Amino acid sequence: MTAPERRADLLIQGGTAMTPNGREGIDIACRDGKIVGLGDLRAWTAAETFDARGLHILPGVIDSQVHFREPGLTHKEDIESGTRGAVLGGVTGVFEMPNTNPLTLTAADLNAKLASAAHSAWCEHAFYIGGSAVNAEHLAELENLPGCSGVKVFMGSSFGDLLADDDGVVVERRAGGVEDRARRGQDLRTDAVAGGDGDRGEGRGRTAGLIGTGGVDRSHGRLMNPELLFVNFDSQNR
Repeated sequence: MTAPERRADLLIQGGTAMTPNGREGIDIACRDGKIVGLGDLRAWTAAETFDARGLHILPGVIDSQVHFREPGLTHKEDIESGTRGAVLGGVTGVFEMPNTNPLTLTAADLNAKLASAAHSAWCEHAFYIGGSAVNAEHLAELENLPGCSGVKVFMGSSFGDLLADDDGVVVERRAGGVEDRARRGQDLRTDAVAGGDGDRGEGRGRTAGLIGTGGVDRSHGRLMNPELLFVNFDSQNR
């Protein structure tokens, strides 16, 4: 590795990182919003150095089921406050449910949420389309829209047009080529992490549906990238 490649924007040193190998005492280098180095990085230089001694460093979490109350019930919560709380808890990507007011049933409903999140969300985000009798024949098209994390079908209990108490909705889903794992009285949603063919990031239910925060100016901007990390206090030091 040449000398210029040993420079990072952010260097996290001395922490305990949770990796596929388990707990590791390693340094982490980040450049251009991505992790570019792991290991003993004392020879690296960085624009910013974070002393993580006594801390655990965890991968950012993708929460595949959140309920923000925007639009309709923003006196309870909205996209800004919900995603802000997510980031504070180490969640760097969210998939939000369709039971808002109005319900998320059409491309226009989805785009309205995306437009709001574009200037208010603190983390990566995508939104479920609700599957119901009123849009069943369009689900194969709707679930492939940018920013759609999948289709949520309420077969047991819900309200208004979101209650899919007719098997025809599931039949339409199968006709669209999506594997159906529904059981009467349970919820159905496409797998938001593993694709339809079992490969991560492929298929109709995909993490590629996450939308970034664009040019939003946030003081903790580097936390908005799902590839980055969440640093938490070691429980022994609490």
